[in-house]
Amino acid sequence: MTDTAVMHARGLERHYSVSGGLLRKSRTLRAVGGVDFEVVPGKTLAVVGESGCGKSTLARMVAMIEEPTSGTLTLDGREVRPDSWADLRQDVQIVFQDPYGSLNPRQRIGTILMEPLVINTSLSRAEREAKARDILKLVGLRQEHFDRYPHMFSGGQRQRIAVARALMLDPKVLVLDEPVSALDLSIQSAILNLLLGLQDRMQLAYMFISHDLSVVRHMADDVIVMYLGRAVEKGPKEALFAAPKHPYTVALLSATPQADPGRKKSRIKLEGELPSPLSVPPGCPFAPRCRKVQPRCRAERPELGTGAHAAACFFPDNSD
Repeated sequence: MTDTAVMHARGLERHYSVSGGLLRKSRTLRAVGGVDFEVVPGKTLAVVGESGCGKSTLARMVAMIEEPTSGTLTLDGREVRPDSWADLRQDVQIVFQDPYGSLNPRQRIGTILMEPLVINTSLSRAEREAKARDILKLVGLRQEHFDRYPHMFSGGQRQRIAVARALMLDPKVLVLDEPVSALDLSIQSAILNLLLGLQDRMQLAYMFISHDLSVVRHMADDVIVMYLGRAVEKGPKEALFAAPKHPYTVALLSATPQADPGRKKSRIKLEGELPSPLSVPPGCPFAPRCRKVQPRCRAERPELGTGAHAAACFFPDNSD
C-alpha cells in the first residue's frame, strides 16, 4: 500500500464486557484485537473470515458506529474519536448487508436519499432534490423511482438505493458490509460491477467485508484474513490467492468453488469446533484446528509480520 492512504488504523481493538450470570464475574470478549490496515483512494481492502471472526465489528468501528477500545484510527491525518465523529462521519459511509432492513419502509425513496443532506448540509430543497435525482441515475435507477416506497423494489434495486444513499454526502471511504450476500447470483454481479464503476469514477476507497472469496477475488486489491478477531494473513490479492501462507487461508481457498470443472482440487476440511471468543486458547488461536500444529504453536502466539505479504504463523505454507 502507498502513502496516499486516506485512512490508517494501528492496533485497533474492540472489547465487550459479557455478564457471567448470577454470582459470576463478567468476562471480556475480544471481538477485534490489534488490527492494522490502510485504505487507499480508488482501491479496495477486503476483510474475510468465518462468521464471528470480527470483520463486521471492524466495519462498524471504521464507520464510526462503535468506538474502539484501544488503538488509533485516522482519516486524512485526523484521529477519529467520538468528539470528532460529527465532523468526520460525512467522509465515511456504510452499505449494510440487508438492503430492505436498512431502508425506512414508511419513507419514499426521494426522502430517504435527501435525509443525509437535510441533516448535514444547508442545501435548499430544490438543490437536495436535484442531487438525489442525479445520484439515483448514477446507480442505474429511473426518475420515476424517486417517489416510490422500498417495498416496491427488488432486492437488487434496494441495494442500489442503499448505495445511492451512501453516496449522497460525497464520502471518501465506503464500508461495504456483505453488500451482495443477500442477493441472487445474477444480481450480485450487477451490483459488484456497479460498485467497481463508481469506484473508478469517484476514486472511492472501499473496505469490503465478505466471507465469499470468489467475490473478494473479483473486487479486492488487498486482503486481510481474520480469525477470532485477529488478522492472521494480509497481502496483495494476487500474492495471497496465488501463494497463501497461513493454514487457515489455505483451507478457506480450498473450499472456494472453481469455474473449471476439469481442474483437480483437494479440499482441506478443518477439524474441530471454532473456539469460543470468550475462551481463546493460549498460543496460536488456530492451533486446535490446524493440520500443521506443533508444540510451539500451543505455547506461543505468532505475530503478524510487517512485510507486504505476511502471515501470523510459525510454519507458513509457500514460505521462502
